[in-house]
Formats: sequence, structure tokens, C-alpha cells
Amino acid sequence: MDFPRPYALEELAEILECSFKGDPMHQVLGANEIHVVRPGDLVFVDHPKYYQKALESKATTVIINQEVDAPDGKGLLIAEDPFSKFNILTRLFQPFQSAGQAIATSAKIGEGTQIQPNCFIGHDVQIGKNCRIHSNVSLYDGVVIGDDVVIHANTVIGSDAFYYKNRPEGRDQLLSGGTVIIENHVHIGAACTIDKGVSDSTFIGEGTKIDNQVQIGHDTKIGKNCLFASQVGIAGCAIIEDEVILWGQVGVSSGITIGSKAVVLAQSGVAKSLAGGKTYFGSPAEEARKKWKELASIRVLPELIEKL
Repeated sequence: MDFPRPYALEELAEILECSFKGDPMHQVLGANEIHVVRPGDLVFVDHPKYYQKALESKATTVIINQEVDAPDGKGLLIAEDPFSKFNILTRLFQPFQSAGQAIATSAKIGEGTQIQPNCFIGHDVQIGKNCRIHSNVSLYDGVVIGDDVVIHANTVIGSDAFYYKNRPEGRDQLLSGGTVIIENHVHIGAACTIDKGVSDSTFIGEGTKIDNQVQIGHDTKIGKNCLFASQVGIAGCAIIEDEVILWGQVGVSSGITIGSKAVVLAQSGVAKSLAGGKTYFGSPAEEARKKWKELASIRVLPELIEKL
């Protein structure tokens, strides 16, 4: 999430009503989560387990709930509740804008694109050439669609990340200030849901084909020419490399990577990263041949036990 202009550390401390450590004129260019931070970015951390990771990351500014020394060249914002302070920045720089009409006047729609009745196209959405958007599709603010993309009925693109912090009074949502970027020649089936990034973009690469009722979580990066069958569910921050095939009802955990040209068979659960170029099955998913041998062994266990 880029800020509209550079902000001085002292200026952000005033906005957030917190103290700071470092050069008062230290420049902050944007805010991001830890896995996508860049030099100039701000990141938040609120658990001792992750203090060092945040302080040593590419982020040059850290909101932290502990009095520590600022590393060389970095600035610190000291706050009791960094999570809430990060939400303040999202509200400030990516505020929710109510819609006054079905297709926003700020939306840009390419030549030859067909939009069927009852669609919602939000503020600053960009749709390329020769796309077909079927009825009841919702494209939330800032979504970017390439050329020759097909999106079937009742799909929602750009919904909030499923990201909450437990508090005594209930679950507090981390606000989403990112978007979704979909490249050329992508096909998306009916009743799919693709969440926007918390601070960056959820990304779907060129030529990927997605069946009906697929869920893709926030900040996930999907490569080119992938194939996802119905009811696949992918959690946030996953990386799916090029030409991966996920068959029906595959579940993918947060933060893992599936390598290029991997195939995951139906109803498998991916709990850890998988190397490319292999076929996987089961929950937790393992190489299919190994898993089938294990299942075959289990079938003969009663017989072996009787012989003992």
C-alpha cells in the first residue's frame, strides 16, 4: 500500500498518537505486511516471537509495542496496539468509498468488453479489451482485469481478507487496503470469491483457468496457465507457480508454495510446500505413489494382525 506522498516519521507519530525513535524526518513511503515489505515501507509487529524478524526485514519503519533501540537507518513507532495503528493507516490512505451507481464513473472499461445486467463495477476498476463479465459479478474498488478475461455469474472479486485478531471482546478485523490483479486470458467460473490483499495485491497469472465455486485468499500469487477445479480453497499468502493443477476440493494452507507443474489430486490437503513437477494426493498431501502404497498397506493390516 503506497502512500500518496512520503511521510516523515514524526508526522506519522502525530497521526497515530504514539512516540517514535529515529530521525524525525525519516521518510516512510508505504505500509505492507512482513512477507511483501520493501525498503521505504512500514510494517507492524505485536508479538515478541516476531520482533527480530520485523526489525531485520526490508521494512525501514516498524510499529512495535516494545521499547527497543532503532536499528541503523530505520525508524520506530512505539504503540501499545500496533494492529490498531496499522488499521488507522489503512482507513486514512485506502478509505471505503460508498457507491452511487452500479458502474462507477471512475471505472475504465476496454473496447469490446461486454458487461451483462446486474453487475457491480467499483471505483477505479480497470477492465481490459474483449472481456465478458456475466450477470451479478461484483468487482470491488481498484480491481484490475486484463484483456480477454471471462468471469461467470455471481463471482465476487476484491472482498476483504479473512484476517482477525482475537481480543477479549471478540475478533478484530485487519482492514484490507490492497487489491486484485488478473492478467490476460484468465477464465473464472461462477460463484468464485477472490479476496484482495491486505496491503499488496492478490495476483492471478495469464492463461489461468478457474472452475466454479473456488475461493482464493488474500495476497496469494498464482502463476500462468494454472488449472483449478471446482471447490478448491486457497488460503492467504500462498504461492502457486506456473502450470499447477489443483483438482476438485483441494485445500491449500496459508503461506506455502506449490512448485511449477505440480498436480494435486482431488480432496487433498496441502499443509506444507510442495516441489514442482510431481503428483500429490492425500491429507496431508504427499507424492501420490507413496500415498497409495501406504493405503494399500493399511488394507492388509487386519490380516497381518490376525496372524500374530
